[in-house]
Amino acid sequence: MEKLKIFVSAYACEPNKGSEIGVGWHWVLEMSKYFELWVLTRSNNQPPIEEYFSNHPEQDNIHWVYYDCPNFIKKFKKGIKGVRTYYTFWQYGSNSLVKKVMLENNIKVFHLLTYGNALWHVSSFGQKQFFIWGPTGGVDTIPNDFSKHYGLRNSLVEAVRRFVVATLPLNFGFKNRCKNANLILCKSQYTVNAIPKKHRHKAVIFTDVATNNFLETYEQNFNHEPPTEYLIIGKLDAWRGFDLLIEAFKNAVNKNSNIHLTIMGKGSDKQRLEKLIKKYNLSKFVKMIGEVKIDEYYEYLKNADVIVNPSLKEGAVTVSFDAMRFGKPFICVDTKGYSQYFNNDYAIVLKRNNRQQLISDLEKAVLLLTDVGERKRLSDEIIKQSDNFTWTEKGKQIKNIIDEYTKGL
Repeated sequence: MEKLKIFVSAYACEPNKGSEIGVGWHWVLEMSKYFELWVLTRSNNQPPIEEYFSNHPEQDNIHWVYYDCPNFIKKFKKGIKGVRTYYTFWQYGSNSLVKKVMLENNIKVFHLLTYGNALWHVSSFGQKQFFIWGPTGGVDTIPNDFSKHYGLRNSLVEAVRRFVVATLPLNFGFKNRCKNANLILCKSQYTVNAIPKKHRHKAVIFTDVATNNFLETYEQNFNHEPPTEYLIIGKLDAWRGFDLLIEAFKNAVNKNSNIHLTIMGKGSDKQRLEKLIKKYNLSKFVKMIGEVKIDEYYEYLKNADVIVNPSLKEGAVTVSFDAMRFGKPFICVDTKGYSQYFNNDYAIVLKRNNRQQLISDLEKAVLLLTDVGERKRLSDEIIKQSDNFTWTEKGKQIKNIIDEYTKGL
């Protein structure tokens, strides 16, 4: 039986990377098992992609299409605002290439995979074909109760974001993408709610991340000497809630000093977090190590006792599923997105209440998991779930939902 042809726009797509870049990579690998793919990505991703397939020729069944903007436009690609500006140029600039490849190969389906931000541009030609959009997000907001603690710049950023989301009914580009899409994969319930009601029947909550398939069982060391080691990983953005965990630790160490937190990542909120650690005299209990290579990342995961993701909206989900892969007790905040895959039978899922309540709940969760028996219970339970959330299983889910919506093509 002939495979369905799909053109995938995957700006962020590279092997051996985490976050959205890794998501793009794993998605196309899984989709390629079931569909014939033409994948558009940045030209600078070509060398690592070709190196990967030179070592894994059995997986080399994807038609790769590479594009980058002219050099004079690349100067815009600095910082997150620069990335958005460059990405917009990239989408406009590659549009004729999308049209050429799709027409020459009789491809009817266009899938915008990365970047998964509902506010960002999509190929004008692609979205007028059978258009699969997402997983997309970027419209979740942080309440002022949290953001007023972020400092002037980040508080303003969140205020602007709340305004932008509130005015989405007036955003022509967003409304047009919602109208053109045949299937909208949404990262969270907040994204579903942002879609105009007349198009919401096309929206499905569908997280973009899974866990790497188990290659080995990681032996858990529940009997090592204190302290209990907590690990938090992600870009240091204010909305990721790292400050909440630091404040929870401030309270927790007064009740149990045999705990330690490692913060992994880099980002714009670093200085504020460092000031909080200093303010609360937590340098003995909290360590910031910056960004590390993938092998070091896995070592930290293996050696941690508990993984925490206090993100207030969809974010840091890669490490969340890696916690499952490594059989680690896991604490997270309910973001109405990826957190739907975790429950209190095998993790600790906290409600996004007001700020002080969430800090208190984090403190209680941290102290609870100083108990070896409780950690072992959660570890045993989360390992039982892990096979349901591998990329292999994710690939089957992707296939099923695309098959369902493309019937008759």
